[in-house]
Amino acid sequence: MIKITLPDGSIKEFEKGTTPMEVAKSISEGLARNVISAKFNDTTVEVSTPLTTDGSLTLYTWNDEEGKKAFWHSSSHVMAQAIQDLYPGAKLTIGPAIENGFYYDVDFGAQKISDSDFKKIEDRMLEIVRGKHDFNMRSVPKEEALGYYRRENNPFKVELIENLEDGTITFCDHDTFTDLCRGGHLPNTGSIKAVKIMSVAGAYWRGNEKNPQLTRVYGISFPKQKDLKEYLELLEEAKKRDHRKLGKELELFTFSQKVGQGLPLWLPKGAALRERLENFLKKAQKRAGYEMVVTPHIGHKELYVTSGHYEKYGEDSFQPIKTPNEGEEFLLKPMNCPHHCEIYNNGHWSYKDLPKRFAEFGTVYRYEQSGELHGLTRVRGFTQDDAHIFCTPDQLDSEFKKVIDLTLYVFNSLGFENFTAQVSLRDPENKTKYIGSDENWEKAENAIINAAIEKGLNYVIETGEAAFYGPKLDFMVKDALGRQWQLGTIQVDYNLPERFNLTYKGSDNEMHRPVMIHRAPFGSMERFVAILLEHTAGNFPLWLMPEQAIILSLSEKYEKYSQKVLTLLENNEIRALADNRSETIGKKIREAEVSKIPYMLIVGEQEENNGTVSVRKHGEGDLGSMSVEDFAQLIKKEVNSTLQSFEV
Repeated sequence: MIKITLPDGSIKEFEKGTTPMEVAKSISEGLARNVISAKFNDTTVEVSTPLTTDGSLTLYTWNDEEGKKAFWHSSSHVMAQAIQDLYPGAKLTIGPAIENGFYYDVDFGAQKISDSDFKKIEDRMLEIVRGKHDFNMRSVPKEEALGYYRRENNPFKVELIENLEDGTITFCDHDTFTDLCRGGHLPNTGSIKAVKIMSVAGAYWRGNEKNPQLTRVYGISFPKQKDLKEYLELLEEAKKRDHRKLGKELELFTFSQKVGQGLPLWLPKGAALRERLENFLKKAQKRAGYEMVVTPHIGHKELYVTSGHYEKYGEDSFQPIKTPNEGEEFLLKPMNCPHHCEIYNNGHWSYKDLPKRFAEFGTVYRYEQSGELHGLTRVRGFTQDDAHIFCTPDQLDSEFKKVIDLTLYVFNSLGFENFTAQVSLRDPENKTKYIGSDENWEKAENAIINAAIEKGLNYVIETGEAAFYGPKLDFMVKDALGRQWQLGTIQVDYNLPERFNLTYKGSDNEMHRPVMIHRAPFGSMERFVAILLEHTAGNFPLWLMPEQAIILSLSEKYEKYSQKVLTLLENNEIRALADNRSETIGKKIREAEVSKIPYMLIVGEQEENNGTVSVRKHGEGDLGSMSVEDFAQLIKKEVNSTLQSFEV
């Protein structure tokens, strides 16, 4: 007998050789019908794999991320089979599951594939899955595996196998199809009920532009047809919310090839939006005891050598700027933290002076590959709402929790309510990726976990996701479409204070090393605005809107009264504009709706005589007639419901 430990901590005994599927059946028939894949002692296994030792078993269904991964990886095998059937001679390379669906990189040779071919691939895939073919794993000696793919004339698989050790090579079979694979599959193809080929793109073999270019075929699959329908509807909604589209329509930002890829230009409305966001955070930071600083856009190369950023990022970033002095080099600033360390070093601090909290909206520059640039979410120049807290070890816990409070205030004020806190730790198996002592890493990681627990955060631990200089707490926010984004980060750092020899005098009159906290609730202004645009579909909270109201006159006769209303609104600090064009009121309303202006105030003879405005709300319609003073109070009430003062 073997002892199997389940996720709830319970231990059950089974005969040696029992499979995960049989364990699932012992729990319930419903679970057995829905189980997709399994993990045994941290190793992915098939549900048909015999278990021969004691261990921990986790069973996954479609509702689990690991379950979806197995579902989509299995589907990539089916797509590969369909491609081989339809395109004889096509050479398969790799086909992993990704965040949404899967892809397979294929060398089609002289054959071409386009979106007109998608339906025949889908139809062939559905034919295959209806056969309910089992996925079966088998070990293959290295020479046999090499021989198989040499006969297939597939140099890509041969290259992969040559880099594997004999005894670790496995093939997966289903129907008439065989593929080199490590495992993690559905019990059989019958679970796949709906498939869709999404797109094709070019991809270099193993991501190296010196290698042959392949065709990457993207697909997605689901256990129910209605799931596919809902997903495609979600994609259509996402297209409508694309921040690049909305940014253009709302005149917030643009890009210029002459200025350079990945370098956004903020238009007047976008600049005003950014300014409101900055002022919102500055006001909260002031209440929280932060001091604003300003640092230059460049720094001496030695600054980043000292910090460790040059060693980690130098080769992949903008190249050094040489000066007329021989050997003197500067870099475009990739990070604000080294500059802030030097600001701290400008003073002589005692424990009574700490914590010191330096904040800056600092623009930094990183050379992202052109293929990775995407609107405002991936750019080469961006502004971080950066701050660095220098505190004593005894102050670390309280300071970290205060930063959590500030981050939650930002999220609540902007309508981000659905989030998970991710505690990112270093990979204990690969410590060469990180700098600093084991002792400091342990202290920093424990401080973050304890703060997350005490604040009652819904958190998960991700090993290997830490920054190179310290662990961090990342806030993973779900937007209105259920997509997850990383917004806001807090990092504990014992390493930069050592590298920059930062000190303070303790109560014992000895010199001590401060602890450094990096934090950025927005992350970057560019990326934050992009995510906020897509989350709200451009319907920002009222306090943030570029224009909160527009006055629409029925004709040019009422322009004078329109201007009077505009002045009254501006006196109440309401952002408004007047449209007195000789257009129909219907056209003016439609244009205001497209511009997502929250309130439309219609003025004509009746309104002028009564000293009122007729109010329409974006997306809702008429709210009736009211005085300008009453409308101003309505605006203030709505703003105050979402934008409250930060309480320290």
